Amino acid sequence: MFKIILFLVLLLVNAISLITLLFHSIRCGICSIRHQDCQRALGSLQKTGIVFLCMMSILVLYVTVTQLLASTPKIKDTNGNTVEGSIAQLEKVNLNGRKEWITIRGENKDAPILLFLAGGPGGTQLAATRYELSELEKHFVVVNWDQPGSGKSANCISKKDLTVQTYIEDGVALTEYLRNQFGQEKIYLVGESWGSALGVFLINEKPEYYAGFIGTGQMINFKETEILDYNKAMEIAKERGDEKKVKQLLKQGEPPYYEGNISLLSAAYLNYLTTYMATNPEITNGGYNTFRDMFASEYGVLDSVNYMLGLMNTFNVVYPALYETDLRTDYTNLEVPVYFFIGRHDINAPTEFTEDYYNLLEAPEKELVWFEHSGHSAWLNETTRFVEETIRVFGK
Repeated sequence: MFKIILFLVLLLVNAISLITLLFHSIRCGICSIRHQDCQRALGSLQKTGIVFLCMMSILVLYVTVTQLLASTPKIKDTNGNTVEGSIAQLEKVNLNGRKEWITIRGENKDAPILLFLAGGPGGTQLAATRYELSELEKHFVVVNWDQPGSGKSANCISKKDLTVQTYIEDGVALTEYLRNQFGQEKIYLVGESWGSALGVFLINEKPEYYAGFIGTGQMINFKETEILDYNKAMEIAKERGDEKKVKQLLKQGEPPYYEGNISLLSAAYLNYLTTYMATNPEITNGGYNTFRDMFASEYGVLDSVNYMLGLMNTFNVVYPALYETDLRTDYTNLEVPVYFFIGRHDINAPTEFTEDYYNLLEAPEKELVWFEHSGHSAWLNETTRFVEETIRVFGK
């Protein structure tokens, strides 16, 4: 938090310096037009210009330093000592010519690899998983990936070139990197929300690379989900007498959206549902700790800015391409054990779609595990049980 406060202070000082510089420039211009003595005004302009350049240099230097010093903390024992044989790295990797970032964390660097696929598209959870799922680090080497267009990888590719296939290709490339780096034939996958669909795409592409898959907040049909979410938000708003939300939703109309700021249009009902779930007494540990996560040590100042901007900008580009995806018709045969960890009270990703898909799915092994006190994010709502169930199913 301190680094972002200092950044905002420096930004404010630079803004004041710039305004002062403009004021003295105008003052000099007026003096010149009136044929008055400009010496004093020019002196003030020069001094202000020097101050502005100095403050701008300090700001640029500070931002650069925070980017260079970003890191993931070492894994410590109860006495505060680094665990022998552990691994804790924040690493930039080359995936199909794109520079993307991952964290690698585990108490035993020889443990099985577990790749966590964040939600979005455009979401980053390098810090969130470290905080919430640190117990997994005792049993796996947990890898979290800032996918193209998200967080530290926000600018690894032009948004106009970003497609669903980009994620599949880079996900496969990352898997190959991890298999080679750690000498393991297969790795485990956990995908949440959008990441749960990406996990299915990766398994379908290279089933021989993966030992098992857990989907949570499982996305099945993106277009139908958006329509149901919109109507659910409308229903809740009417029940609450929330006329402002009803008018907003009526004005923007029912999804799917192909034009405009799609992330903001979708947020109008998705955030409403998230807030609604957070107030559900049946759901424990109801929400994200956004400020804690976005200002964590893994992110420099620019990364913290891209934490939000990356999500919005990437979502706008990629999400419309997912509207025609339906796992129930396109991905009913997977050659890897599949487990769904589903929150009983999830109204973001309709649970009936997951049940439909589960019944249609052919896999070497499959299991639908209900989390009775969870909404869309069982890995956040019931972290202890999520870890226990992950160890159990992957231990098979």
